[in-house]
Amino acid sequence: MARRHDYGASGAGEYSERAPQPPPATSRVGVRSVTCEKSMGRQQVMEFDPGDFRCSRLAAQLADEWVEYAEATAITAGPAGAYRKAIARFCAMVDAELEDTGTADSVDLMDPRLARLLARWERGLTATFPAGSSWPAYLATSMRTLLIRRDDHSGRPMDAPLARMARGPLLVAWGEKCEHDEFSRQDKQALVRTAWTAVNELEKRLAEGWRLARKGQHPDSGSWLHLPDLLWGLAHDEITPRDIRSRLPAMTVWPADARKLVMGPDGRITAKTAKQKLVRQVVAHLYPTTLDLHAFRVLLMDATGHTSEEVTGFGAQDVEFLPKGLRLTLVKKRAGRVRHRVFRDGSGPGQALDEGPVTHEITDRPRREASVIVRRLLEVTAKVRERLPDVDDTLFVRATVRPDESLVFCRWNFTPPTSTFAAWVKSRNVTVSGDLHIARLRKSTKVEKAIVGRGRVDIAADDHLEETFAGHYAQGTTLRIISGEVITAAQDHWFRQAVDGPTVIAAEAEESADSVGLQALGLQPEEAEGVISGQLDMGISHCRDPRQSPFSPPGQLCAVAPLRCLECRNAWILPSNLPQLLLFKEHLEQSKRRLPPAVFTAQWGQSWTNLLAVLADRTPEELDLARQHIEEGPGEALHLPLTAHTEFDQ
Repeated sequence: MARRHDYGASGAGEYSERAPQPPPATSRVGVRSVTCEKSMGRQQVMEFDPGDFRCSRLAAQLADEWVEYAEATAITAGPAGAYRKAIARFCAMVDAELEDTGTADSVDLMDPRLARLLARWERGLTATFPAGSSWPAYLATSMRTLLIRRDDHSGRPMDAPLARMARGPLLVAWGEKCEHDEFSRQDKQALVRTAWTAVNELEKRLAEGWRLARKGQHPDSGSWLHLPDLLWGLAHDEITPRDIRSRLPAMTVWPADARKLVMGPDGRITAKTAKQKLVRQVVAHLYPTTLDLHAFRVLLMDATGHTSEEVTGFGAQDVEFLPKGLRLTLVKKRAGRVRHRVFRDGSGPGQALDEGPVTHEITDRPRREASVIVRRLLEVTAKVRERLPDVDDTLFVRATVRPDESLVFCRWNFTPPTSTFAAWVKSRNVTVSGDLHIARLRKSTKVEKAIVGRGRVDIAADDHLEETFAGHYAQGTTLRIISGEVITAAQDHWFRQAVDGPTVIAAEAEESADSVGLQALGLQPEEAEGVISGQLDMGISHCRDPRQSPFSPPGQLCAVAPLRCLECRNAWILPSNLPQLLLFKEHLEQSKRRLPPAVFTAQWGQSWTNLLAVLADRTPEELDLARQHIEEGPGEALHLPLTAHTEFDQ
């Protein structure tokens, strides 16, 4: 079993050993080998020959650390291969760098040149991988882990600067990870409906298979071409898949039901693989196959919102059925968390959920009752779980025919190319946009939680840290669009409240701008009367309601009039306000010359823009008439409060 690796801030790997090994101070001679566990309990032997490199002493020392580290931590084949790859790449670089000097054969971990060579090797890793790849940092970390491990043992000599460098920060970045986007709503609905259809077909197939098996007998007493006899023999362990393949006659004499099982979608039969297909079809009529279990994973992830690891990692002892739902014990090994979650369903208060199997099909809509899904999963895997009494930590078990024609009952393994989630989607003829990755379904449920929770991260991040949600799940297209719409709506709301600007009445409309005409433009009768009578005249504009200013609390007089009237939605500008507008423009021009550009833009930028827009709509004749009014009018001056002058004079 593999141990967990935790990487600290330095980027170097920390390791945990079962027991301290008495390491030799000198390296062993010969090929090093490591036996690691692969999937489905299989083992893989990895070898490394230091003699393949001119720096064989250095390669042997690193290989010794690799062997002992793999034995102590029981890492699997994947990480072990990465360590071997790091050693091979580093030793190849050392050979190339020291080729001209001819001293590669004398290099070992005490050589003072290795710190410089390690730094050069790390910096050069990024050039050998695609942009954004995490492999350079992964290999550099693997090499540093071995160096740190050696330095931790006092009996193994090592160059001090090299040891300090190994414990320091990495010289390469970890690269960029491409986050998976969530499924669209249409794609997710298609996947869930397809999964329910697949479950219904699986239950029908298994029920029909066991019904036929009960009618059969041993093929030696019956017939090797009679499907019920083949099913009976496999169900009672009387025959094996190898027996079926060896005893089947030529395909030309097969009955119609056997030929139908191996017939392709186009109606053709490939004679070369017909026996193999028939064997697998017979097994599939008794037990769930690898592809069958993908449907249950899709439904459980949709119903619970939890990860693939969690919904496939609970056993029968982790399930407790309740009157209106069930309680699951979910394990997330990566986070080291065990959660007990209750999932309610829509069952009636008087309906017992343990009164036998569900007999009705669900095909018209996605159904999110986790108890129903788990019950049906328990039923279809019951026969396999009887064959696996030692496997009690998962319900995802299956039967498979191996290449050696042996029938094996084992845990679900969806890693082979023909057994992946993408392979299942393609086998069901479902069209889904984007990458076919199961993690996208988890993101889709997170998006739904965020929408239901009205954007509250604490609701959406109910099974992990909020930082995880912000850095991983909040990057989806749907949440980005929703966030953009929320921000845009909020900005639009406050922009309309504060900086929509005034309503301008043209000169030709002023003659008809009586109380009735202003009411037609949106003013209330009392507001229109106040504008006509001059009671609401603020100088550069008229105000429809000074006590409903967007710049002051409701019910209080506007505290910024008339300085901000050109930024206010309550302002109504008539042609009679044109002289004051021209005077206000001169006042702002003086401020513009006096204030730094950034300060002027921050304080008066919006007012200045709106003022220029209002004046641009006036004809030259109107502007000339307003200037003449200013020159000839007795004491015509800009009506501003004293505080405005004080502010401008600073």
